[in-house]
Amino acid sequence: MPSTGPRDGREGKVRRRSRFGCRNCKLRKLKCDESKPQCKRCRSFGLLCPFMSNIPDLQPVAADRQLVVQSPPSNAVWTSDESTCYHLDARCQEFISRYLGRSLIPPDNPNMIQVNRKLLELAFTYPFLMHASLAVALTYDRHLKRSGCRRTLEECYHWSQATVLLNNRLSGPIQTEDKDPIWGTAAALVILTFSSDAYTAEQAWPLTSSDSDLDWLRLSKSKMLLWHIVNPLRPDSLFHVLAATFAEMQSPLPQRGIDGMPQALAAMCNLNDTSTAETNPYFRAAHAVSQILNRPKITIGQSQIFMDSIHGPFEDLLREKDPAALLLLYLWYCRASRSIWFIELRARVECPSICSYLRRYHSENGAVQAFLPKGDLAQVPS
Repeated sequence: MPSTGPRDGREGKVRRRSRFGCRNCKLRKLKCDESKPQCKRCRSFGLLCPFMSNIPDLQPVAADRQLVVQSPPSNAVWTSDESTCYHLDARCQEFISRYLGRSLIPPDNPNMIQVNRKLLELAFTYPFLMHASLAVALTYDRHLKRSGCRRTLEECYHWSQATVLLNNRLSGPIQTEDKDPIWGTAAALVILTFSSDAYTAEQAWPLTSSDSDLDWLRLSKSKMLLWHIVNPLRPDSLFHVLAATFAEMQSPLPQRGIDGMPQALAAMCNLNDTSTAETNPYFRAAHAVSQILNRPKITIGQSQIFMDSIHGPFEDLLREKDPAALLLLYLWYCRASRSIWFIELRARVECPSICSYLRRYHSENGAVQAFLPKGDLAQVPS
């Protein structure tokens, strides 16, 4: 609990603490330089320095964003901007530290790691980004435990706060310095929406139906609407280092025919040498899946190509639970879930749900059944 008295320096010396330091430094067990009226630590953390008894402990300087926290997570106590302040308790700090560089994005790409670290720094001045980061860290913890997929109340709280605060920011003028935090938060919200809340295959789509079916697809498209507003490839953006990844997402698919596509997959989708995206609704999705079928590991960019193919008539077929469309989604899950943790979190329940649905309602479709587990062309999810 915060101290209510202005003096506690006469009760004995504590190692590495100043004797007459401010109460904020004492509460946070940091050495105070005793500068007045504002010590260096309070100034760097954006706090009013409580040398005087009438100043509350850990009171943020709400009017000046330049004084807000930008220190490493081990020393951080809160995140704040001019309108919102959120205190980071010990559990929040521990989650941020534990999953630094691992949860928002895969950790095996140096550029991705660089972006993730810079986003964390920004999170201390953008509460919506901090809430999104905490929610993703909690989701990542759920993924690691593999003990079910239900969201925790804490995860839902941070997700909700991130959404509300981001919408508030988007309702006003967007400054240049706001663009990267907005894009990072939008990416986190897509991850959160994609990571399924279903606990068993029987509770997952397509065996069940609800208004939230394929919400992850809607939000992914909404995120791309922000592209022209924030332009993550602008020279001064921290996401500029990911230009190659963004370019990979835009890799062109064949315009005609079935070159590179397994014959059995082409036959299932009624594709032939003259097929195009205009003549067959499966064309783009089938080619996107074919590109990754034999890859032991795929990247975010490669996985996005299939997601971008879900629109128009093919999206309608998927929502109608068409067997060929469901199988293409299943095959994508089987490959993408091996490399991307938040896809695996959904695939662990939705893959068996798709299999059960196809066996239950389309058992007569031999071309589809051949790709399911124990079939001649079986693809096994991770």
